[in-house]
Amino acid sequence: MTIDQPITTPINGALADDPQQALMKQYDPRKILDHPEFKVLSQTEVDEYVAKGDKETNLACCYNEKKEVHLVRKPTLKPGKGEVLLHVRATGICGSDVHFWKHGRIGPTMVVTAECGSGHESAGEIVEVGEGVTQWKAGDRVAIEAGVPCSQPSCDACRTGRYNACPNVVFFSTPPYHGTLTRWHLHPAQWLHKLPDNVSFEEGALCEPLAVALAGLERADVKLGDPLLIAGAGPIGLVTLLAARAAGCEPIVITDLFPSRLEFAKTLVPGVRTCLVDMKDTPEEIAGKVKKAAGMDVRVAMECTGVESSIRAAIFSVCFGGKVFIVGVGKAEQTYPFMHLSANEIDLQFQYRYCNQYPKALRIVSGGLVDLKPLVTHRFPLERAVEAFEVAADPKQGAIKVQILDE
Repeated sequence: MTIDQPITTPINGALADDPQQALMKQYDPRKILDHPEFKVLSQTEVDEYVAKGDKETNLACCYNEKKEVHLVRKPTLKPGKGEVLLHVRATGICGSDVHFWKHGRIGPTMVVTAECGSGHESAGEIVEVGEGVTQWKAGDRVAIEAGVPCSQPSCDACRTGRYNACPNVVFFSTPPYHGTLTRWHLHPAQWLHKLPDNVSFEEGALCEPLAVALAGLERADVKLGDPLLIAGAGPIGLVTLLAARAAGCEPIVITDLFPSRLEFAKTLVPGVRTCLVDMKDTPEEIAGKVKKAAGMDVRVAMECTGVESSIRAAIFSVCFGGKVFIVGVGKAEQTYPFMHLSANEIDLQFQYRYCNQYPKALRIVSGGLVDLKPLVTHRFPLERAVEAFEVAADPKQGAIKVQILDE
């Protein structure tokens, strides 16, 4: 998830029969929250599950409107028509998960108003299939695409293949819909992707941020040999770095405020050129550093922070006719140097999630073009998901990607 969109909420009454909104009804979070088995767990209760070696209870990690994060017990539901029941084996913590916990919202419309399950970077194993599901069987290993559109021909976005813009999308972990950081998860069978034999659950979960990076590079029209700037060496910036190198970009400059992240970037792609940003630097000064590191103006800047000053620096870094492609999430209103953009024919482009990227991501990983494994720096069992969130939220911990694993 990368940017704001008007929130879609569960519906009732006559509108519930609208086929475009059937999915929203199917995954109405009240089915979970009002279920007699749903319970917010104390740490003592979690410890009891651990002591008993309980691997059947459907534990999940939720945030709420009080800016709390904790484990809950969810019901384990049977798969319905067109659904499968999954044992979620690996889930990464995204920056948006932390943001929903700490701030209770992203933008004016994605708002946490009740207990909401976290997680959307997941892979798992099918344990049961519902009626009409013939393409999957128990034991199949899959990556989970968390954004499920209505898929109706009356929906312009779905009909034209831009399903990330579906107004009735159910994106698991975006309020109000519960996410995939849970032991047992129901998911539409059509929105799963088979893991190749040589791709692990951890790598399958990392295909979600890789899908973000691939969508950005595709829409930015990056070409072999393009000089490229990547602004921000967080998880999305680093995945973009891996994908950009596989795409043949040269030179690649990556910026960040933290020297440790730039050093990590060098371990991923030894040929990358790094640029340490000082908070006192002006955007023009940062651009000067970037150009010096690259030895030229860059043609494309992949902006992965959403921070206004970083976007401005990217604008001053690109050549005449270049492009600044913004993947990151930032404040609702920002100011950019309009006349510099205009006089230099610089394109400013944005991204909302992704579409049609998962199959490509899995092929790239399976084929060895991108090695995602080093990105996972911290691993926790499901029962310690709260601790995992605390590590992911604390820059001093040095985490790149924190994953929760369930055996």
